Amino acid sequence: MGIPEKIKSIQDEMAKTQINKATEHHIGLLKAKIAKLKREQEADITKKSGMKQDGFDVRRSGDATVVFIGLPSVGKSTLLNKMTGANSTIGAFQFTTLTVVPGMMEYRGAKIQVLDLPGIIKGASSGKGLGKRILSVARSADLVLLILDVFQPYHEDVLVNELGNIGIRLNQLSPNLTIEKASMGGIAIAQQTKLTKITEKHFKDILHLYGLVSARVVVREDVTSEQVADFIAGNISYSKAITVLNKIDLVDKEFLTELKTKIKSEVIEVSANSDINIELLKEKIYQKLKFIRIYMRPKGGETDFKEPFIAREGDTVEDICNKLHRRLKREFRYGLIWGKSVKFGGQRVGLNHIMQDEDVFTIIKKRGIAS
Repeated sequence: MGIPEKIKSIQDEMAKTQINKATEHHIGLLKAKIAKLKREQEADITKKSGMKQDGFDVRRSGDATVVFIGLPSVGKSTLLNKMTGANSTIGAFQFTTLTVVPGMMEYRGAKIQVLDLPGIIKGASSGKGLGKRILSVARSADLVLLILDVFQPYHEDVLVNELGNIGIRLNQLSPNLTIEKASMGGIAIAQQTKLTKITEKHFKDILHLYGLVSARVVVREDVTSEQVADFIAGNISYSKAITVLNKIDLVDKEFLTELKTKIKSEVIEVSANSDINIELLKEKIYQKLKFIRIYMRPKGGETDFKEPFIAREGDTVEDICNKLHRRLKREFRYGLIWGKSVKFGGQRVGLNHIMQDEDVFTIIKKRGIAS
């Protein structure tokens, strides 16, 4: 029996199994088996084709990269043009965009690369159309925008499922687990947080499924069987996402209010054609990317408030140095900061200091090195 037949057999078994408290362990294990088989199938296809299953070759630029994912004719190209001034072909027919069209959105000092991808179809993750190449671009993106047509909001599930099928989880974090393989002693699970979504026996059965018979496990959050399988597989990407509902100029408020009750996630309502809420969308993208602005002040010079250095929330002085120049960390002596991250203006800081939005920053290099 081949892998597709094994997957179909397990899916048939799941369909026949009544879901209740007594069967949830069995169902969870079946899901883990399907996930494992799908990964084996993907590896087998890649090996037989003799080719890497890469996405489109896109040169990344700017402070972050955002990708549009949507079915054909949802208005991605028009939206790209409104947000960036790019020249993406627009047409009232499907598959207008047949390659990646990049644009650069400048907002609050940040340069954000926006990629308009060809429309995907149901089954894209299995290779239909250019599906895998399109979806794989999302793996390395900083943010995914799910673009929906106001008349087809149910396509959100299609997009989430297709991305999920190639190992991209939206608006999730990697589970807080530690699994260390051991040479003997069986599986020992230390629960720092009580497991309620999966039993300890179920957890161990999934580990056994992936060939782990002896391991030390630390659980720091309540996890599901799917999260455990993802963690063990190790080839999962976790991406931020925003759902965008386009073409709202074509419906009235009552239609829109009722429609929003049918969409699972929070949405940004826009009209690319009528230029509605485009600035709001830009602001939401900026917030989701968690940018902060750092104003650089050369030693003995004036602060540059016109062109801030764009960093991310949680970045340290060391992160800033690494982004400015690869040699700067070695040349760094100390930094001077004015702003919210310090107690007083001109405070001396080291590499581990965490920056905050609108800090003013001066780098003092080691003696004998010109600033």
